[in-house]
Parts: sequence; structure tokens; C-alpha cells
Amino acid sequence: MTQEVSGSEVLEQVGRRLNIRISAAHITGAVLASASGALTNAHIKGQHGFGRVDLITLAIYLPLSMLVASWTFAHRIKKVTTWMLEERPPTTAEQRSTLGLPLYMAAGSMLLWTGAAIIWSVLTIATHHDGAYTVRVALSIILGGLTACGLTYLLVEWTIRPVTARALAGHVPERVIAPGVRTKLLLSWAVGADVFLLMIGLSFVGRPADEPPSAAAIWFIIGAGLVAGSLVLYVASRSLVTPLLELRQAVGRVQRGDVDLKLDVNDGGELGLLQAGFNQMVLGLRERRTLQDLFGRHVGEEVARQALEQGDVVLGGERREVGIIFVDVIGSTGLAQSRPPEAVVDLLNQFFATVVTVVAAEGGWVNKFEGDGALCVFGAPVSQDDFAVRALRAARVLRRELLGLAAANPELDAAIGVSAGAVVAGNIGDQRRYEYTVIGTPVNEAARLTDEAKHRLGRVLASEEAVSRSGAEAQSWLVSGELTLRGIGEPVLVYEPSGGAEISQSTD
Repeated sequence: MTQEVSGSEVLEQVGRRLNIRISAAHITGAVLASASGALTNAHIKGQHGFGRVDLITLAIYLPLSMLVASWTFAHRIKKVTTWMLEERPPTTAEQRSTLGLPLYMAAGSMLLWTGAAIIWSVLTIATHHDGAYTVRVALSIILGGLTACGLTYLLVEWTIRPVTARALAGHVPERVIAPGVRTKLLLSWAVGADVFLLMIGLSFVGRPADEPPSAAAIWFIIGAGLVAGSLVLYVASRSLVTPLLELRQAVGRVQRGDVDLKLDVNDGGELGLLQAGFNQMVLGLRERRTLQDLFGRHVGEEVARQALEQGDVVLGGERREVGIIFVDVIGSTGLAQSRPPEAVVDLLNQFFATVVTVVAAEGGWVNKFEGDGALCVFGAPVSQDDFAVRALRAARVLRRELLGLAAANPELDAAIGVSAGAVVAGNIGDQRRYEYTVIGTPVNEAARLTDEAKHRLGRVLASEEAVSRSGAEAQSWLVSGELTLRGIGEPVLVYEPSGGAEISQSTD
């Protein structure tokens, strides 16, 4: 039952089913009580068995009692489900009253059956039957009533599950507030077996020793017990098994990676707590997936995966050979002055999206965004033998893509620096706040090359160390000269992409 269906529609559907199923339960009980009363008193001299008076009384009392029960139960349902008609969550008291409907209806039904037992007892005494006959009749009615009321409980509990699901949608109590699995199984056994065993025993109550019950009567009770017992066990097993099958299917979906689901909690017993526990678990998995996704976006997919696999955070680093790209927007101050802040942010996001896409395509990742710049790493945390090749190739592709972006935004320009070498890569900071990063000369060198590239037409510079490690990729780079970079002790031989000048001219 989906939440798009109104509360009044749900109640109307449930009400129709209840009328049919409760009527069937009480008709079943009446048949059993009549058969038991007739059979247990059969073949006794002076006893007339089920007669015209009993038939007339049954014809009057059964429909009358069912009308009374129908009106009473409808009034009760309307009273305790006002919250559904008002389309609001139930209060705690309303929730308990709603979940108590099966027990209320079963107990109310038993009152009517007790009244029937009293009426027939008075009739049997008035028609001059002995005490044993009266006891057998009264007990037959009580046993029939127990069967009807047991069926009523099980059927009502199953039928109102759409209502129960709504009652428990907002809040599931930590403890069971309705009969659980053990109670249902015991009730099924009592209604499906014990009642008929008692009926067999009842056929011997007050009977003369020389007038035993007929074999036909005993076998009828046994047959009726088999049929009714099967019916009761079917209803009870369906009530228990269906939620478990739904839960098993849901577990299978979670195992396949689908955590976008939620079970309807439609039981006030242990099964409901199990359903609620499953929903809570799936909610935790969804939150974990979201956090993992956000974590991966902040620190990179490989860093996130490594952190999740390790579990505990270990501060410190390890020596790694990496390729580094540093890319920075040129003239960001003027860009901010020429456009509204929202437009600047939108343009920078397009710029960074291009960087992330190109770097990721070469197996690298953006370690951090620094204002209007980005630090990109190849070879850490996952080692790559061809880290220099990847970094240099990514730099050339990135320059081409940024030129395409600049065609639509002429004021956007960026410089790129590429370096390679040994760094320390690891978690830097404190247990309360840390980040995975790389520290070393190649990082500083890439940043300084970016500053120098801002004054070159090609906007891209790479260190000799990066080019010398790049194998065939080195053919795409030409020596540009030797530079002394701030913070770097020795002069550095720098390279530009071959044809870089021609590319820069295409932007004019």
C-alpha cells in the first residue's frame, strides 16, 4: 500500500475485507459448534440432539450478533484511526490502539460467543434437558467460539497490515507492542488442534458408559479438525512467512548493491522490529554510501578507497615517485572584477570540471583546489610506472581543452606546470582533521613552473626530470631554455609542448 493512497481509501478497502473475513470466521465457528453439539449428544437415550428450537435460535442469533459485531468494530476502527482520516501521524496512544485492533475484535467476538453459550444453556434447561447435556452444548459453543475468535485474530491482524504499516511509518517502538511470533504459533496450535481434541473428549462428558459416541461422530470431528487446522495454519504461516520472504528479497537487493529501498513495517511484534532494524541498517548503508561518495569527491576515489580499506587513520607518509601537474588561472582578480560573483564561480566550476576530467582520463587525480588553481597527482596513492608519461600527456590535452573553453570565455586563461620525482605522500594533519597530500620538491617545482608559464605564449612548462622519464612522450616536447626558479637551488632545464606556439596563436 503506497503512501499516495489516501487514508480514507485504505480504511475503505480494509473495511470491506474485514467484513468478509470476520463473517467467514464466525460462520466457521457456528458450523463447528452446531456439529459438535449435535454429535456429542447423539446416540443418547432421551436426548433429541440439535432440534427446531436450536435452529430457530441460531438463525436469529447468528445474523443479529454479526450485525452487532460489525457495527461495534466499525465504530472502533473509525475511532482509533482518526489520524488516518486526518492524514497525520498517529500519537503514541493512537498507534497502540491501532495495533490492538486484532486483539480487541477477537475479545469482542468472544463476548458474543459467551452470550450464545448462556442463551443455549437457558434453552436446554427450559426444555428439560439434564445437566450433562447442557454442559456439552455450552462447551461446544465455547469451543466453536474459540475457533472463530482465533481465526478472527489471525485474519484481522493480516488484513489491517496496510493500516499497521502507516501507524509504524513514523516511529517504531523499541519493544513489541503486539503479540509476536510465539503467541501466533501457540494460538494456531490451540485453534487448529486443541479445540478438536477437546471436542472429542467432550463427546464422552456425562455420557452413559453403555452409550459411547459413534465412530462417525469421532471421525467427523477429526476430519473437521484437519480441515480447520490446515486453514488456521495457512493463515498463520502466511502472516509469518510473507514478511520474511519480503525481507529475504530485500536482503538480496542490498547484496546486489541496491540500498535505495525501505520495507513497510506492518507488524507490531518481533517481525516488525526486524523490519525496522533492516530499514535502519539500509539507512546506515545509504548514509555510508553518500559519505563515501562525498569523501571520494573531496580527496579522490583511490584515496577514499584506501582509507576505507585501512579503517584506522595512520598519520604520516611514504616515499613515492610521482608526476605533478599544477594549473592556475591567469588574471583571476580581473576576472572577479569583470563578472558577478555567481558567474565567476560558474566559470571556475567549468574550468575545474575540465581539469578533473582530463586528469582522471590519464589515471591521475586532483589532490586539492587552491583558490583558482589545482594540484594534480599521478602515481600516488596507487603506484604508476608511467606517471611522467601520464602527467605530460594530460598537460598537453588539458591545454587543448582549456583553449576550447576559452573560446567561449576569452577572459579565461590558465598556465600549467609539470614536474616529476620523489615526494612524501600520506595523511598530514591531526586525527581530528587531516588530508592526504604530497610534499616535496616536485610539488614546489610544478608551482614555480606554472608561475613562469604565465609569461609564455604556450602557457605550459615541464621540468627536465619529467620529460626524461617519459619515454616516447618526450618527442612531443621541445627544450625551451634554462630557468632559475624561486625556492629551487639549481637552474632547471624546461620544456614546452612541440607546436605550443601555434596553439597559443589560435586563441587570438
